[in-house]
Amino acid sequence: MRRTRSRRDFLKGIGLTAAGLAAATPASAGSPLVPPAKPGPVLPTVPFGKHRITRLIAGANTIYGYSHFNQLFSAHMVEYHSTERVLAFLAELERAGLNTWQASWSERLETDWLRYKDQGGKLQLLILSRPDFNDHPEILPRVARLQPLGIAQHGARTNRYWQAGQIDRSLDYLKRIQDTGVMVGLSCHSPRELEYVEDKAWPVDYYMTSLYYLTRSRQDFEKLLGEVPLGEIYLPSDPPRMLSTIRRVKKTCLAYKVFAAGRTVDSAAQVRERLAAALTGIKPTDAVILGMYQRYTDQIGHNAQLVREILKV
Repeated sequence: MRRTRSRRDFLKGIGLTAAGLAAATPASAGSPLVPPAKPGPVLPTVPFGKHRITRLIAGANTIYGYSHFNQLFSAHMVEYHSTERVLAFLAELERAGLNTWQASWSERLETDWLRYKDQGGKLQLLILSRPDFNDHPEILPRVARLQPLGIAQHGARTNRYWQAGQIDRSLDYLKRIQDTGVMVGLSCHSPRELEYVEDKAWPVDYYMTSLYYLTRSRQDFEKLLGEVPLGEIYLPSDPPRMLSTIRRVKKTCLAYKVFAAGRTVDSAAQVRERLAAALTGIKPTDAVILGMYQRYTDQIGHNAQLVREILKV
């Protein structure tokens, strides 16, 4: 019999496997849970409603197994990130000068975040909805109890509505976010979605803007390439288009997929180049979200230092 497994089912499975692996292979005595980050003062910040966020925000795809490569790499990430390592990772963000973490909601995220705050953690949280939250908005009060600065509609749902000619269906969910008392965000992959929402003056406080359009329709891919490719496609022509749109909108934009999920950075020089292109391509009131994997090297400290150098602070 054939059986199709959803991504959630798969991640649940590798999460259970990872729990066993983590229990069997604890960190060696006296060694840090994650490489310590190079310390530094708080990075430059920008206004975000009544708050201030650093211009470098840490993402959580690398923490909770959204590699955007394949299932094995995702499992590799999940296996490493025990709760203890997640807490250590968040502590290193503080140490390096970041003040905000962005993560998709899950029960695991909720557990880790509450434990982190119970231990006196100072970071602020931004929540990205799951794509199915629009169908289950009753989850929002529970999500809001984590006291995030904002909650954003997932970009996959935004794109699904857009491609079906039903983008206005987002409005009901955005209103439900607003009713929780947190800031309202909208994640999107296409500059056209961003332009439409801005032109219509939707009640949105901020945008999460992917520099790459990952979820083009079948028709778009056939028009561009003559066929539908396998897996995610990152076109080099996408970032300039999104950056141009970001500069034209007035509201805060949080640019993500800066490194094309790691596909464009094979050297330290390329990391600097891509990060500089993003920071200088967005507005001075915007920020970037980077996923960082602290398993082997101090990506947190390195990226924080690059931001200081690029912004000349």
